[in-house]
Amino acid sequence: MFYFFKYFEYFFLFFMTANVVRERWQVTLFLRAMIATLVAIAVLGQRYSPLLLPKTDASGVAEAGCDLQRQACPATLPDGSRLQLSITPRPIAFLQPLRVEVALGGIEARKVEVDFAGESMNMGYNRGQLTAAGSGIYAGEASLPVCVSGGMTWVATVVIETDRQRILPDNRVWGDD
Repeated sequence: MFYFFKYFEYFFLFFMTANVVRERWQVTLFLRAMIATLVAIAVLGQRYSPLLLPKTDASGVAEAGCDLQRQACPATLPDGSRLQLSITPRPIAFLQPLRVEVALGGIEARKVEVDFAGESMNMGYNRGQLTAAGSGIYAGEASLPVCVSGGMTWVATVVIETDRQRILPDNRVWGDD
């Protein structure tokens, strides 16, 4: 985004200081086009920002001390419904297909995703959408990259969308060391 403004500044300075006499309507047209471009960027940014930083209407509480490397981890949502996150094979492997499963009880989801992020380092966009497998179970495959700087602590966040709200239960954390 910074580069966009830098290039805009260079283009604007060139356009306004060129040794060519500009008509007033050309300057007006240029400024209107730039304003329209900035508005479009703002609207698109607002529209697609939940992809990277999902907004939440409610959150849940994960069971303390649960280790995804060893077992499925349950959580309680604000309305009393429950979910359970499971990642197999165990221990969780990198650069290999992982089976991710979320079991929901007492909640009707429109979409379920699991977002994987490095706790201390940006590891890119690693969010997979899970498909309904019946009886409140959503499943899919994911793969985690290897951290070249050494051991990484990973955070798995379940993103649940219903017709009325987006729910993000507390994150599940595990290390690869």
